[in-house]
Amino acid sequence: MTGSQSEPVRPGRAPEVWGKVPSRNVNFTGRSVLLERLHAGLSTEVTAVVPHALHGLGGVGKTQLAVEYAHRYKSDYDVVWWIPADQPVLVKSSLAGLAPYLGLQAATRSGAEDAAEAVLDALRRGEPFDRWLLVFDNADQPEEISDLVPQGPGQVIITSRNHRWQGIVDTVAVDVFTRDESVEFLSRRASLSGSDADLLAEELGDLPLALEQAGALHVETGISVEDYLRLLKEQTSALLSESKPSEYPMPMTAAWALSVAQLRSKLPEAVDVLRICAFFGPEPIPRDVFRLAGHQTSDARLGGIFSDTILLTRAIRELGRFALATIDSQARTIQVHRLVQALLRDELDEDDRHRYRHEVHLLLAGAAPDNPDDRANWPRYNELIAHILPSQVADCLDASVRALVRGVVYYLYRSGNYQSARTFAEQFVERWTAVSGPDHPDVLIAQRHLGAIIRELGEYRAAYDLDSATLAKMTATLGQENPEALVLSSGFAADLRAVGDWSSARELDERLRAQHAHVFGEDAVATLRIMNNLAVDYGLNSDYAGARALYDHVHRKQSRSKEKIGEADVLNAWNGLARAVRLDGNALEAVALGEEAYAYGVNELDAEHLWTLRTARDLSIAKRRAGDLDASLELAKDVHARLQRIMGDHHPDTVAAASNLSNALRTVGDVDAAYDIALQAVTRYESLYGHDHPYVYGCATNLGILQRLRGDAGAARATNETALAGLDRRLGRDHHYTLTCALNLASDLSAAGEFEDARRLGHDTLERLRRLFADGYPLLLACMTNHALDILGSGYVEEAESLLEEARQGYAATMGLDHPDARLALVERSRMDGDFDPPPI
Repeated sequence: MTGSQSEPVRPGRAPEVWGKVPSRNVNFTGRSVLLERLHAGLSTEVTAVVPHALHGLGGVGKTQLAVEYAHRYKSDYDVVWWIPADQPVLVKSSLAGLAPYLGLQAATRSGAEDAAEAVLDALRRGEPFDRWLLVFDNADQPEEISDLVPQGPGQVIITSRNHRWQGIVDTVAVDVFTRDESVEFLSRRASLSGSDADLLAEELGDLPLALEQAGALHVETGISVEDYLRLLKEQTSALLSESKPSEYPMPMTAAWALSVAQLRSKLPEAVDVLRICAFFGPEPIPRDVFRLAGHQTSDARLGGIFSDTILLTRAIRELGRFALATIDSQARTIQVHRLVQALLRDELDEDDRHRYRHEVHLLLAGAAPDNPDDRANWPRYNELIAHILPSQVADCLDASVRALVRGVVYYLYRSGNYQSARTFAEQFVERWTAVSGPDHPDVLIAQRHLGAIIRELGEYRAAYDLDSATLAKMTATLGQENPEALVLSSGFAADLRAVGDWSSARELDERLRAQHAHVFGEDAVATLRIMNNLAVDYGLNSDYAGARALYDHVHRKQSRSKEKIGEADVLNAWNGLARAVRLDGNALEAVALGEEAYAYGVNELDAEHLWTLRTARDLSIAKRRAGDLDASLELAKDVHARLQRIMGDHHPDTVAAASNLSNALRTVGDVDAAYDIALQAVTRYESLYGHDHPYVYGCATNLGILQRLRGDAGAARATNETALAGLDRRLGRDHHYTLTCALNLASDLSAAGEFEDARRLGHDTLERLRRLFADGYPLLLACMTNHALDILGSGYVEEAESLLEEARQGYAATMGLDHPDARLALVERSRMDGDFDPPPI
């Protein structure tokens, strides 16, 4: 454990961003050759710092070398950022913390995954900084973080105990000190003479961590080297006599044992605090864990220590003095080296290990905030999360600890860190099932969270299967009106929407609305959420007026609510209202609403939050419907590019954005580009939903339009005939989507010269649309003009002109005669196409 006075920080300006880099060790000694090699090697962008093969267990100073490098060469960089990497699921959170410093929205607004991806993209592009250094500390398996190591103009240091990095990136191997370095270090750290330092270094094998603790012990107790070596020899003999396998370097074990023994004689309570720290993760432990959670302990002795502020402060101070922990007063954290943690745990019997570990579980639970839905609590969750898996909380049966686990998973989900949320939830479900059985309420609740997570990731069939099985058990165990069962039922309604069973989803949400009002209250957040979901059902079932009224009701209730309403919930209802207004036939009003909602999302959540991007996509559609084609296309391109980067090409929201982009390109005449995107969208929707889903058929009718416009009326007809048959089967003919497809098929028939078939289908479609929608509805007007052209070609001039006049009056009363659709239909006498834009489920 080493730091630096021999080499000052190089002159020059400090980095503009200096994040989470551990404090410089003022006793750092030597390592000049290694530092120079590291500095030279970083011209190749990524370098791993690994231990020499003989010292792979730690204590040789890999992390301290990286810390010293960061401080010594910081003037070379604009950004230096430290990333604890021993838990891969948390690396994204650490990366996301850099977002605000790069001019990006914080993770508390955009979600950890979105923010991390934005950070990586900015680093790769070198904007706004191209001189950056990232340090991934204690990365284990290369494949676990390879996707999170940016390639670009900056540089990366990786510290690891795993020698596999040697075959992947340039490496610098760190061995124990040379003897000269050991002597220099002890002379500086403990003011020892050269001969005494040489004797001590010989016995401690030149291991830096052991030398640090020996030097600290000498400073704190004044013990002579002669006495220390005698005690060290006795300690080593005692350790060897235990006949335990030598898992750790013997010099380190002996030096540590001596330090603990001396600490115990000075302040035994400090040893209890140290043992507690051994069962947290190796990352910094927030001091407030002890202050906030002292009352949570089940051990009276420990509770007395944690509740006595003066005693606790003294104990922590002594841990720092004996070099058994690193105390950061500014960050208010305590950190114990992972090797020291392992030695502390190893010395205890199983009962004591269980006792101390359980106390850590209670401390974490007591320090957790109450409401993970509140963004103000997210920083606290982020501090605790590094200690969740290492402390083995999944094994704990205490109710408050399991509540902590659920809160952590929900925090990850709500903050947008879906992959980490999934990893945690799956581990907890597996462990709790083994410990408590598959039907235990805690298991079922954890499975509810897991279902919501994988649904958000677009794995709809898996979510449906999991939620269906969980719901059956939960209602049998807890009853239908148990709050958890009601929330899960709401999730299952979303699963029904995702698999295309929209009538069943509506029936379920109608029942849930009444149950939620009874159990939670009419104005409760949970009740408003189910009402919002019911509005989605109304829209999917072509009841746009009903959807509009219900979204409006929810939005008004949210504005007056005395409860904390999450920003995503507000935006969901606001954008739903704008979408319902558009689908109800008023695109101009939808644009106005959508622009307000989009601005809210950008300001309150972030431009790249999933719900903000969904709002932007709906706004692009509204602009297209309102006739602002260029603005619609520009926004469509932006949304699709962002979703591609953040969620990947195969996420449902990305595919929906691609469908919108295709439609926008078609309306400005770029048919070939639109066709390529539409063809890909159909294929990807089939992989997401299965071939027999309404969204697949809806996207197919978009493809059919483009096939006809490219001159292949036969292919268009075949595509739309298949889509219409599927929509008839799934939704019935009197559905908006089905009638849109029928309108397009009539155009295919006309293009193929089958005018009578086109006329009959057009007439039937027109009559159904008249019954379904009010005068002036855009699809109704499009069908009027198309049917007028069909019957005009058959010689029914008077009837055709009557329909065109009716259409003219409809356009004049709604969109205006200058709208592109009105000009196409009335001036150019062109056929109108009805395209499809899949809404969120």
